[in-house]
Amino acid sequence: MASNNEESQEDSKQRIVTEDRSDADYSKDLKPRHIQMIAIGGSIGTGLFLGAGGRLAQGGAGLTIAYAVCGIFAFLMVRALGELAIRRPSSGAFVSYAREFLGEKGAYITGWLFFLDWSTTIMADITAVAVYVHYWKSLQFIPQWIIALAALALVFVMNLMSVKLFGEAEFWFAAIKVATILIFMVVAIWAIVSGAAVGSSHAGFVNITDHGGFFPEGLPIVFALTLGVVFAFGGTEMVGVAAGEAKNPRKVLPKAINSMIIRIFVFYVGSVVLMALVLPYTAYSSNESPFVTFFSGLGIPYAGSIIQLVVLTAALSSLNAGLYATGRTLRSMAVAGSAPKIAKVMNKHHVPAGGIMITSALGLFGVLLNAILPDEAFEIIMNLAGIGIAGTWAAILVTHLVFLRRVKQGRETRPAYHMPGAPYTNYLALIFFAVVVVSNLASTSGRWTLALFCVVVLLMVAGWYYVRGRVRGDLLDEIDLGQDDDADEDDDDATPSLASAKSMIDVAETKSRQSTK
Repeated sequence: MASNNEESQEDSKQRIVTEDRSDADYSKDLKPRHIQMIAIGGSIGTGLFLGAGGRLAQGGAGLTIAYAVCGIFAFLMVRALGELAIRRPSSGAFVSYAREFLGEKGAYITGWLFFLDWSTTIMADITAVAVYVHYWKSLQFIPQWIIALAALALVFVMNLMSVKLFGEAEFWFAAIKVATILIFMVVAIWAIVSGAAVGSSHAGFVNITDHGGFFPEGLPIVFALTLGVVFAFGGTEMVGVAAGEAKNPRKVLPKAINSMIIRIFVFYVGSVVLMALVLPYTAYSSNESPFVTFFSGLGIPYAGSIIQLVVLTAALSSLNAGLYATGRTLRSMAVAGSAPKIAKVMNKHHVPAGGIMITSALGLFGVLLNAILPDEAFEIIMNLAGIGIAGTWAAILVTHLVFLRRVKQGRETRPAYHMPGAPYTNYLALIFFAVVVVSNLASTSGRWTLALFCVVVLLMVAGWYYVRGRVRGDLLDEIDLGQDDDADEDDDDATPSLASAKSMIDVAETKSRQSTK
């Protein structure tokens, strides 16, 4: 009965939609190719291009299992987000959905966890840029913190420009990343088949069998490294934010999200498997990209330098995406009153300049960390960002559970695009992320990360009591647009434009004021 009821509601195309006023004033300039590449770029970043080397050095080939398992749960999370985003595209994304289904307190928690995730990721990215630049001995005289500051300034300026420029930059950044991984995989497969010399060893299964097997350092270390793997997949949720500034999101999002599981297993799991086969795990280092280690080991002239330039663009891509997402998330929260007022500021390019400035200012803490602890900066920041990512993903899954509860009550209609196995997969993913966070107790650095996160939680609680008196509860409006037989046309978005929704809201407010008088 319930399924028949849902089908009849979808067939009638009665368009009662919820609009979030914090989505007003954004441009709809992201094209389908931008969304596709943002989805790719978000799920391939510094965690693979730099972090995989250090994790391989610690855990060996067994790390591939951690990548595969985390990849599956990351995909489930994005499917849950995709279902919410197709129902109502929003630049506030999961913060806006949490506002609708969990209330302003839920939006506050989700937003600040996401901000913790990406503000720390930005610190990790500028650290990665500095590490990459120091690959060239001629540039090692430049202090690491100066390089980190220059990277932050460059991407900050880019983000203050139009969203179209952001989309174009991210498109080419992502294209370079994908091309690099594909080239690596082709060359690595050739090296394994031919048994080519790579550094002081030869490519092949001997790099696993003769160096301690699949778990050379034991199985527990693989669990301890899982949080870093979660960090590697951080950014997959970026596609939900971009949906709010996309043309025809209902057509573009399913394709972008569905192809993500293939990219995860081909690019991430496939790359890590090949890395384990072409070199012993002891050949890798946390201070050098594993791609550079491999190509340098082949002895091809300038190969290491060329790949180093490519992985440099990967870090800039992640940094670019981080400023983009946090700026929009902070604005959604600021409009509600749960973030600093300056985050509401939009510039003439329809970009949330205030939120971008706040994140960039906190990025300066990463610059300071690079000045004080240049060797440990990346690992410290990466683990803290991993907790923020796990928390954000958990909030998305909980929001989706509440949405499903309303569907069961007949108060909502699910879009045709579903999260597979829900709600059981929601609970399974939540348990997994909880275990990942608790697994930090197994290592000294992990315990320090958890202690630091406890401080963050206390600050969030104090912050809520500080802002709760000014938090607005009137940002969501239901608009009945009646029947719409053309909702699925190629050139029409199935939700009203924010401009039209905003004008309807303004008219309603004007009438309300007149009637009051």
